[in-house]
Amino acid sequence: RIMEKVQIEYTVNTPPNVIYKMINTPSGLAEWFADEVSIDNNIFTFKWDASEQKAVRLDFKKDEFVRFRWLEENEGAYFEFVIRRDELTRDVALIVTFFVDEDDIEEEKEIWDQQIYTLKHKLGLA
Repeated sequence: RIMEKVQIEYTVNTPPNVIYKMINTPSGLAEWFADEVSIDNNIFTFKWDASEQKAVRLDFKKDEFVRFRWLEENEGAYFEFVIRRDELTRDVALIVTFFVDEDDIEEEKEIWDQQIYTLKHKLGLA
């Protein structure tokens, strides 16, 4: 399979520390990313209806970014959330990076659009 690296930027004008809690804590992620999220030794378990996926948190920096890798994916593939604040406009963006089979790019983008819409809704932005 050929995996493509995809990056999408979403404007989420909310303080970085607020967004950070939503992308790096089980309780925050459970509000918009999955139905239920738990953590055990840096392994996050995400549950949706009847399915479950585990991801290891590879790296993070407070109020800046968090990077995960699904346990069943190959070593080079990850998904990452980067919080970027424009120093001039003070706008805050959430940049989502993920790897996906090239045949599934559009479908995966739609899923992320939906997820981020839910996040914005939870933050009172949508």
